[in-house]
Formats: sequence, structure tokens, C-alpha cells
Amino acid sequence: MSDIIHLLPDSVANQIAAGEVIQRPASVIKELVENAVDADAKEIHVLVTDAGKTSIQVIDDGKGMSETDARLAFERHATSKIREASDLFALHTMGFRGEALASIAAVAEVELKTRLAGEELGTRLLLSGSRVESQEVVSCPQGSNFTVKNLFFNVPARRRFLKTNSTELSNVLTEFERIALVHPDIAFYLYSNDSELFNLPVMPLRQRIMAIFGKKLNQQLLSIEVDTTLVKISGFIAKPETARKKGTHQYFFVNGRYMRHPYFHKAVMGAYEHLIPTGEQISYFIYFEVDPANIDVNIHPTKTEIKFENEQAIWQILSAAVKETLGKFNAVPSIDFDAADMPDIPVFNQERPAAPPQLHYSSDFNPFKSSSGVGRNYSRSQTNWEGLYAGLEKSSRMNEALDSEIPDSLGKQDEEMGEVASHGEASLLNNDAAAAPSVQYLQFKGRFILTSVKSGLMIIDQHRAHVRVLFDRYIEQIRRGQGTSQGVLFPEIIQFPPSEMAMLESIQGDLSAIGFELTSLGGGSYAINGVPAGIEGLDPVELVQNMVHTAMEKGNDVKEDVQTRLALTLARAAAIVYGQVLTTDEMSNLIGQLFVSPSPNYTPDGHLILSTIKEEEITKLFAK
Repeated sequence: MSDIIHLLPDSVANQIAAGEVIQRPASVIKELVENAVDADAKEIHVLVTDAGKTSIQVIDDGKGMSETDARLAFERHATSKIREASDLFALHTMGFRGEALASIAAVAEVELKTRLAGEELGTRLLLSGSRVESQEVVSCPQGSNFTVKNLFFNVPARRRFLKTNSTELSNVLTEFERIALVHPDIAFYLYSNDSELFNLPVMPLRQRIMAIFGKKLNQQLLSIEVDTTLVKISGFIAKPETARKKGTHQYFFVNGRYMRHPYFHKAVMGAYEHLIPTGEQISYFIYFEVDPANIDVNIHPTKTEIKFENEQAIWQILSAAVKETLGKFNAVPSIDFDAADMPDIPVFNQERPAAPPQLHYSSDFNPFKSSSGVGRNYSRSQTNWEGLYAGLEKSSRMNEALDSEIPDSLGKQDEEMGEVASHGEASLLNNDAAAAPSVQYLQFKGRFILTSVKSGLMIIDQHRAHVRVLFDRYIEQIRRGQGTSQGVLFPEIIQFPPSEMAMLESIQGDLSAIGFELTSLGGGSYAINGVPAGIEGLDPVELVQNMVHTAMEKGNDVKEDVQTRLALTLARAAAIVYGQVLTTDEMSNLIGQLFVSPSPNYTPDGHLILSTIKEEEITKLFAK
């Protein structure tokens, strides 16, 4: 039997490695810029064309390479950073595997110009698909100048998986920001299609953070600092009042390397428990310094997953440090009021009650005197409180009356509406019938709308129903480009970092279709001159930020999907909230619009809007 196992050619092995290390243009920039940092560069320039698909250039003023080193650098597992296995646990460099340059050269056309300090001439090397095409002596500045063109030219399938230029540029900026945040002692410059996006001279860390994400952060950050024999932790955490659901900046770095660490993230967020609303996040920039022997960075090709030997102990130190910082800056409330015994005032559906009587006190009011003079002031206030309490008692009686009338009103509606839904599945309802004056709707707990149908009792989630109605309206406006814009008296100013600007520009046409009018002021600043009609009371800055962040998180470049997300984000923000009391007319209009929708049963993201309890099921509850 013949042998079947054989060694792969270097070109094939390099392409396999490239599949793990080089996934998109951002991966190339990460590897080349990290190499420049390891070469002790003081100034690094990054230039991209078409988000890196056409060309990527990284220029540094580091040590440079000799002629032999330049040629050897593109061989697999050729590195100057480790010599034996034990060096993996004493790393002080970003790279160490010796796979990056070989992987890049395997899937692109690469030109390298490099010169050592003290040498008069340097080396120029040309490679294509792992093959060296030429090598010659040239005159060039000290350091290295890498130019990578036509990424994935020999792997068409991989090139087709690349996203649009806006998405790829956003990924490039994200990788660039991670490196710039951890090396404030190095000057970084980034250009896209000859436009300068970043100009970051050497500066302190706090200024570097503001230079990347905006000066507004300066008022939001609290310093964190703790030094133990196990770990040194430094950096910044945001104040609780800056919490939001999307768009926060969350970064962990260990020994100058960016990392993802869900376990440590829980330690930070746990310290904010009861300080921020559930589901919201805060920004943080936290830097760990540990003995390299106590961590393992060689567990993932991208080196963003790092294993700690003393993970639980560091978790406790981190949690305590964050809590101490919050306490030091009076971010933790001194009194925690217990609202467990507060009365639960039921929401009922009738005409809104008149405002309670106003209480008037004189400046010499004293509740402990009841005989004469100021005592009369106390008597009047006591009378007013009695009137207010009577009003609450009247409201309670009205609720009881409504409860007793439910069977009659629902019975009348059975005859008029007919069968609308069964087991949560609704048929299309005529709008006129839904809005008929004789149809009765009841609101329960400020969340659900109850109404009778032929088969039983229908329960409708008011917020989800309104999301469905608004989504249908907004998506239609986007696709037709006929959104109604309402001018604002005082334009709102919104600031975006470069990584978010790229995504904003890609969706700006869809934002205009909804009704947003944005004007660029330069430097990442935009003026909101118009907003969609019907979103009065909402923060337009927060709305635009949320839509940009949603588009960035999903990372899908199908235009229809982006439009759907924009419409859904705006619908969620503009929909009536839970706890909002609705009049009979408001409920009637909402239900009428819901059943005009082609999909009244579910929200656009698949959540149930309505359900029906069968009459037989209700009867069984009272059978005994």
C-alpha cells in the first residue's frame, strides 16, 4: 500500500495560516502596526485606499532590517522575538509567532523598503503570492515601509466575503484605535483615500482617549489606580450617569495588548449594580500589568483571548478597585431607599382625573400648632390632603366598577367584532370595525389592552403593537424616500469618532429618507437641522447614535437589512412606553392601525404582540 501522508507546499501552508491570521484589511494593519511598535518606532503612518482592499501602506521610523533579515522575515515561523518555548511566557512584544508577514505575502502583492540605522542604503523586496519576484538595493529612510496591494487577489472566494468599504474601513479604524490607545508615547497618523482621519502626536493617555473619542469624554471619566504584588491596574471608568445601551467604549489591555475578557467585564459591571439601569453599559479603559509568566497569550490566532493564572484573585482586585473609585468620587449613593413597601396604585382606563387640589402653605406654617393663628393654615392643608385622599378612594372605586362591567362590555363587543384572533393568530381586521365607538377596550397595568373577541379574551401588548405600526410606517418612508422632516429651531450638534463616521456616511441616505437632516461641520461634527415628524420629546442625538451603533454591531452590508434596522430602532424609541395611560380613543386608533398591518401578530424582530385566551379556558377556571 502506498504512503498517503505528505508535507504541504509552503505556499499552501501559508494560505492556511493566512485564513486564521489575515481575515480582512484590518488584520493586515493590525499585524504591520504591531510589528512597527515592536521595532521601537516613534512615529507610524498608515495609509489605506478603498478601505484597504486596493492598497495598505504602513511606514515607521523603527530599527529597520538588514538585507538578510528582510528576506527571512517572510518565511514561516521566522521571528526575532523568541528563540525557545520558554520565551512564550516572558513576552514583551506584540508579535512572536513569525506567521504574520508570511500570511500577508501569501494572499497579496507586497513591497518592502527598509534600512537599518547607520546604514547608507536599504533593501527593496517585491513578493506576490509567497513568491519573491525581486530584491535590490535602494535609498530609503531608516525604518520600514510596507505596501500591501490587491489583498486576496489569488483567493477570489475570500475577497468576495469582504464587506462594503464603509464596513471594512470601520474595522480598520477599530484595530487602529486599539493600538493607539495603548501606546500614547508613539505618534500615529491614519489616512483614507488621501484624507486624514487621525493625527495623534505623543500625548498623555487621557488626552489620547479624548483625541480618539472626543473631548466630551473628559468630563465623564474617573481615574482608577491600584498596585498589588499580583497585578497593577490603572486607567479610567465612566461615571454612572453616562450609561447607555449602545455605543459605549469598553477596552481591556494587558501588558500593552488589547484583550477581550467577559469575566473581568462582569467584575466592572457588577460594581455599577443599582447605579445604572438594567441592560445599560458604561465606558471603561482599563490597563493591567502582570508578570508575563502568569498569562498565556498563545491560545488564539488573533491574540485577543488571554488566559490568566490568578484570574479569580485579579477579578476581586478589579471589582474592589472600581467600587473604591466610584465611592471616592461620590458616585455611590449614601442612602439606598427601600421602595418595597410603596403602595401599588393601579392604572385604570377612564378619562384622566382632574389634577389634585393645590396645597398652599404660608411661610410661618407650623404643623405642631392647632389653636389659632398659623393653626388655620394647618387646618386648610389637612382639608386638602383629605380631598386628595378622597380622590384616590374614588379612583379605586372606579377601578372596581370597571372590573364589574368587563363581562357586559365584552359580551356586547363579541357581536360586533366577530372572530379576530385565536391562539395568538390574528386575521386582518377592518379599520372601521376596530375603531367602532361601541367596541370596548380596557387597559391593564399600563401595559396590556384587553378586548373581547368571538372566541374569548384578546390581550395586546401596547408597546409592541405601536412598534409594529411605526415600523411599517418608517420602512415605507425609507423605501420610497418620502419621509417627512420637521425643522428644529435650534440645531443639535452630534460628534462622531472616525470609526463611527464611516458607518454614518454609509447610512446617511437612509437617515434622510426617514426625515433626519444632517449637515457636516467637519472634524466628525454634524448638525441635526431636521428630524422625522412625530418623534417630539425624543432626543435626536441619542436616536442617531443608536442607529449608527446598531448598524456597526450587526456588520451586515445588505441595504435592505440596514434599512430594516434603522426603521426598527426609530420605532422602538418613538413607541408608547409601558405604564403610559391611554384613553379609549387612543387604544381604538392603535388597534385599528395594528390590524391594517400585514403582520399584526409579531413585531419585526419576532416578539409576540397579541394572544387570545379561549372562552372555554376562562369557563374552566370557574367551573368549580
